[in-house]
Amino acid sequence: MNLSSKNVLVTGSDGFIGSHLTEELIDQGCNVRAFVYYNSFSSWGWLDNLDKEKLSKIEVVAGDIRDRGSVAKAMEGIDVVFHLAALIGIPYSYDSPESYVGTNITGTLNVLEEARRMGTERVIVTSTSEVYGTAQYVPIDEKHPFQGQSPYSATKTGGDRMAESYFRSFNVPVTIARPFNTYGPRQSARAIIPTIISQLCNGSDEISLGSLSPTRDLVYVKDTARGFISLAENDNTIGEEINIATQDEITIGDLAQKLISAIRPAATIISDEQRVRPEKSEVERLLGSNEKIKSLTGWVPEWSLDNGLEATIEWFKEPANLAAYKSDIYNV
Repeated sequence: MNLSSKNVLVTGSDGFIGSHLTEELIDQGCNVRAFVYYNSFSSWGWLDNLDKEKLSKIEVVAGDIRDRGSVAKAMEGIDVVFHLAALIGIPYSYDSPESYVGTNITGTLNVLEEARRMGTERVIVTSTSEVYGTAQYVPIDEKHPFQGQSPYSATKTGGDRMAESYFRSFNVPVTIARPFNTYGPRQSARAIIPTIISQLCNGSDEISLGSLSPTRDLVYVKDTARGFISLAENDNTIGEEINIATQDEITIGDLAQKLISAIRPAATIISDEQRVRPEKSEVERLLGSNEKIKSLTGWVPEWSLDNGLEATIEWFKEPANLAAYKSDIYNV
């Protein structure tokens, strides 16, 4: 499928990956409708930071993914849906698991049911590498068992399985995109890389972190956005769940030292107990296989970790960008 000139909906377009995907789709000539979370401030999230020319090409619709009527209105006349709207913070999922069920499972159900009713051409549902839990073997391929090591990961697994069921039961043309740890400009403050960079750029000599031993497979956000698009463009991905990964890993401790060396070499790391996950909930190792996406679509990562971190640091050094992050508190 050639996405150029297609009518495309991005749910969660006001967020981190969603805003980058929206930009990429505009650049590829799509007619993009952006579904953002309604709020009384008329904020469109990170879309507010796009230049006026690009923003003028986007139709913005505000609503709530948990509300079927909002979703139905947003999906009218749409050919392809990229469903990214979700609650993503793992620590907050410990406090409010029911809200994660509403957004991540019911919200996904709403998209799937409207796609079934409307005959939508393609639906890309966003999963997460967290559904795998701590690796039982590496690299983690799509046959790896699922483990609910947090309410967040459990609800994302639930959404994935609803997507699978709508493909198997109703022939809804669904693909489950499973990005590993995506990073880059605009990432949520609760994620590890913004946590480190924002503290360093604000002049802190002591960087508060949780566990340093877990490993992560880090994918630069532009590569992730290209991965989503490649999945939508290839019909052989329908009915499949597919990793978007670099097939490389780094420990949180080594990542922190890399960022410290680049920004504030004299800084040290201190342990903050409130940032440590419950023992059985910590995902100790994530290293994804990208063989399936390469074989089905030809996608390969274009950004090295060093180049991606450099671009992310430069973005954070802009005062207006850094001001959006509260580095002196623990963001859940």
